[in-house]
Amino acid sequence: MLSIAFWSVAVTSHCAETSTPLDSTAIDQETVERWSAPLRGWHHYPDHVIPSQPPIVGHEDVKMTDVPTVFQLPGEKKWYMTYIGFDGKGYQSFVAESDDLVHWTNHRLAMGYGPKDEFDHGGVVLGAYLYESYDIKAARTLKKKDGKFWSLYGAYPRQGGYELRPGYEGVATSNDGIHWAREQDEPILSVFQQDCGEWEKSCIYQPWLLEHDGRYYDFYNAANGKIEQTGLAFSEDLLVWKRYSHNPVIPVGPQGSYNQEFSSDPKVFRDGNHWVNLFFGVGKDGAHIMAAYSRDLLHWTVDPEPLYKAGANPSGLDKQYAHKVSLVWNPANETFYLFYNAVGNQGRGIGLITSKPLVVEE
Repeated sequence: MLSIAFWSVAVTSHCAETSTPLDSTAIDQETVERWSAPLRGWHHYPDHVIPSQPPIVGHEDVKMTDVPTVFQLPGEKKWYMTYIGFDGKGYQSFVAESDDLVHWTNHRLAMGYGPKDEFDHGGVVLGAYLYESYDIKAARTLKKKDGKFWSLYGAYPRQGGYELRPGYEGVATSNDGIHWAREQDEPILSVFQQDCGEWEKSCIYQPWLLEHDGRYYDFYNAANGKIEQTGLAFSEDLLVWKRYSHNPVIPVGPQGSYNQEFSSDPKVFRDGNHWVNLFFGVGKDGAHIMAAYSRDLLHWTVDPEPLYKAGANPSGLDKQYAHKVSLVWNPANETFYLFYNAVGNQGRGIGLITSKPLVVEE
């Protein structure tokens, strides 16, 4: 059997960054394998649940979909999913709804292009929502703060292409959880800020918002040249953010690894006595869904073996890329639903894998 080496990102914290002795944060190989085991063995849904050209009235030019994020509204059983659609100019964020997490209808615009010459004119990518709970099996219910729902979002300043750099992050709010707008006119993260690190000088991409012990965390991926890694910023109010001084918290892996080029698009959840960060790696054999683990949200140990590899779906749905996930637990059938961007023989759309086989009524 091939022996797989696990690598740990160990840094020393200072000041308000929650100092933790290194010997209490190291996670051994046996523990990582045990924590990853329940997140393996996925069953495939054969087709995109959101196709590359979804039925959005007034937005028939959308030809690629990406970045799914599933949520629920307080008091409702229905699920909603935001995703982005690329129309040749840039990204806009759309929302659909479902009663069974498989069939999605009522597609409409959630947040569109920002004004010309602004940081989000080239596209907005919703999905870093403030949830009531970040437990891995909790309902993905949006939480109100100051009477509003909140989301961080990725943004691009220029139209005319796919993810035209430099890229920013903004903050949006909503009264109904469906229609979103900027909460402030300045980005929360940009490559032009004084505390921007060398590792993120080229472009800032997607955020993931986490609330823990009265503090807000923004896990985000960013690039220097062709290398993308994951960093962290902190906030007390969701509006003003300070970067962690020891970024990146999940760097790229060693040569020949599944994440030797990218460690990107982090999604963080509490799983029992630890945190799990579902991200995608780019390296050996394409783009794959991977995991890293932490006890304190600062020190992360990467499992170098993907939880799910590109090309695993026998339909060819994800033979090129499998990445950018949204994890949901359905208590009705005690099943994890893992939505992801599946790129393959049906184009770029939203795929689905589940922890148990599904019985789906068509």
